[in-house]
Amino acid sequence: MTDRLYYHDSFLHEFEGEITEVVPASEINRRHGVFLDRTAFYPTSGGQVHDTGWLSPVGGKSESGKLRVAEVAETEDGRVVHYIEADKAPERGTRIRGLIDPLRRRDHMQQHSGQHVLSAAFIRLFEIPTVSFHMGEDASSIDLDTPTLSPAQVEETEALANEIVQENRPVGIKFVTQEAAQELGLRKPPRADKDELRVIDIRNFDLSACGGTHVQNTGQIGSILLRKTERVRQGWRVEFVCGLRAVATARHDYLTLTEAAALFSSHIWDVPQQVRKSLEEVRAASKTSEHVLDELAELQAGRLLAETASGNGRKVVARVYKDRDLAFIRLLAQKLTRLEVNVVALLGAASGQAALVFAQSKGMPFDMGVLLKETLAKLGGRGGGSKDMAQGGAPNAGGLEAALIELAARLQS
Repeated sequence: MTDRLYYHDSFLHEFEGEITEVVPASEINRRHGVFLDRTAFYPTSGGQVHDTGWLSPVGGKSESGKLRVAEVAETEDGRVVHYIEADKAPERGTRIRGLIDPLRRRDHMQQHSGQHVLSAAFIRLFEIPTVSFHMGEDASSIDLDTPTLSPAQVEETEALANEIVQENRPVGIKFVTQEAAQELGLRKPPRADKDELRVIDIRNFDLSACGGTHVQNTGQIGSILLRKTERVRQGWRVEFVCGLRAVATARHDYLTLTEAAALFSSHIWDVPQQVRKSLEEVRAASKTSEHVLDELAELQAGRLLAETASGNGRKVVARVYKDRDLAFIRLLAQKLTRLEVNVVALLGAASGQAALVFAQSKGMPFDMGVLLKETLAKLGGRGGGSKDMAQGGAPNAGGLEAALIELAARLQS
């Protein structure tokens, strides 16, 4: 078993230990694994991500022997493995000095301690238990066991959590037996597979069994900012940030709103109203555009039919539009085949990705899906559809017009 120094002091950033085992890098894991007799590095577990830092031989040169600890994990037998970035693995029995990345450790302490306060606040106010915790690179989250969660509940919980932060309550650590833990009234039932439990005590607010790193006083959390809520399968997920993350997030939000407000020439508080107004204008413009496009397609279809002579009792309209897209030629094909009976429309669009639409009036004898696939096979494209309408795309517009003219001649003969 590895002696876990962070169990007793989360502010311990430097320590000495001895390498007890080395697992050389392999094709599966390209980093060397190092086991120590004692460590202050926290391994990924309990929703909290691992520490990073450095290992260097005691008595060696400070820089030349420095090994980067990129990941720390927990093994099934209760030991802690440190994965290092190094060309050569260190030797077993080497005395080393470990140095924890202090900024990363402080951030993790703030997030994890903030989670304890937040989960306890949900219990205190609404009897909503936390079922899981996840610490991400940008934000953390807890999953709550509840069928509903209102914005008012979120705001009230956030307010209580920050009151506890501002009161700067002591955060203690104690080790108790399973029997004693049953009498403490822990927020969550303790694990039954351990004889001794490590309990985090936020004075007169929360008691929880936990192996993570935590602050000494709630004031060191800084602040707790709830960001987003979403429905998940097991209940509700609440995303949050604490401490310096909360400051950075608030700054990013402010800069984003300031930029958006400048685009609207308004105050940041007026951005939602301006966005709603812009969306309404876009919807109105879109409806007008659709109406105009429909009228244009109607007029274009009428003109094309008037210009196209009948052959064998049918009209075959073949045309490639260099400045139109798939949506327009599909609409035009519908107009052509509905304005008159016995019409075949073979239309292409060269604006953007080359596209084809084949359509015929109901009752016509051809199969547009088959004809389209045959044509696109020659052009290196793909598509399909039904007997009366099919569509597809080609890599480019080269050969599009010639293919349509050839097919039109076949259908009229």
